[in-house]
Amino acid sequence: MNWRIAAIPASIVPFIIMFLTTKVSPQDIFAVGLVPFVASAVAAVARIMIQAYRFKYFVHKFIGYDVSSPGKTMAARLAGEFVTYTTPSYVGGEFVRIAWLSKNGVPAGKAAWVATMEIIADVFAVTILAFVAGGLALSRGGTAVGITVIAVALPTFVFWLVLILYSAKRNLRVPQFIDRLARRFAKDKADKYIAQANKALDDLCTMSRENFSSSKVIKPFAVGLALTFASFLAYGISFMVLADSVGVGIGMFDSLMAVAASNAIANLPVTIGGSGLAELGIWAYVSNLSSVPNLADIAADSKLSVIIAWRIATYHVPLVIMWIALMKLAIGKKETIVPADGEKKKEDAS
Repeated sequence: MNWRIAAIPASIVPFIIMFLTTKVSPQDIFAVGLVPFVASAVAAVARIMIQAYRFKYFVHKFIGYDVSSPGKTMAARLAGEFVTYTTPSYVGGEFVRIAWLSKNGVPAGKAAWVATMEIIADVFAVTILAFVAGGLALSRGGTAVGITVIAVALPTFVFWLVLILYSAKRNLRVPQFIDRLARRFAKDKADKYIAQANKALDDLCTMSRENFSSSKVIKPFAVGLALTFASFLAYGISFMVLADSVGVGIGMFDSLMAVAASNAIANLPVTIGGSGLAELGIWAYVSNLSSVPNLADIAADSKLSVIIAWRIATYHVPLVIMWIALMKLAIGKKETIVPADGEKKKEDAS
């Protein structure tokens, strides 16, 4: 699909705007040095690989067997992450992973449950870090950035908490407005699609009740949450090594808080993959922003070159790796592992 190719150059547009409107030049970005840049990129790749391993772990724990080989399962997670990185608000990758699991013989409800557990682990870890970052910014006088980070993170946390509690009590259904839209634009197939979606939601809620009423879910979720925090630790390292390379002294904890604030603000559904917002978020946190910033102050800030280098290392480098995984997933073969006898069945992917 064209968007798979167009997404990468589209994400570069904010950089072009920055080069045209600020004093930052490509030479300033190269000044961070090759070794620190590579170290930052390696840390960013480590982050997405930890997330890919978490997906493999959840698949094994919640489905009960390995759907495919570890490499293919992790590649499917990376492919889904490409979609996540190229949509506003970092959404969409869940559907890729659900579709891949379903193609490999996993019932839709169980596939959705794995994706939901990943979302919950991400939401809990990211919002906890965002709340800490926002509170710390407020305590240091960074009123604007602190309030913004907390205000953005809070609705996401509340939404998923309510959804979890509701799904543990009652079955979810496709909202009426989506039902009406589907019937308007897909009259002949609307009933089929709505029925399939409701069946998947029923299965998901059933799994939610079964798992949340059992202590067996505690250990897998705790491990998944630990892996999520570990992935964010790698994310923090990615900024710290670049900041230190140009003499911007920032410790591991402050670097972790900075990327947490950046991630929270980048979740606003404004740009593809949070381009522009992620840079603004980390700049606001490091600058301890106390009021609405003046564009002239942003344009003149020497930290912009490091922030842009960090964004390239942590977004564009992993994006290329995830794009390769997506292409392999699109042209690869479907592999279903039948847990009863362990035999594999392969057929060309549609």
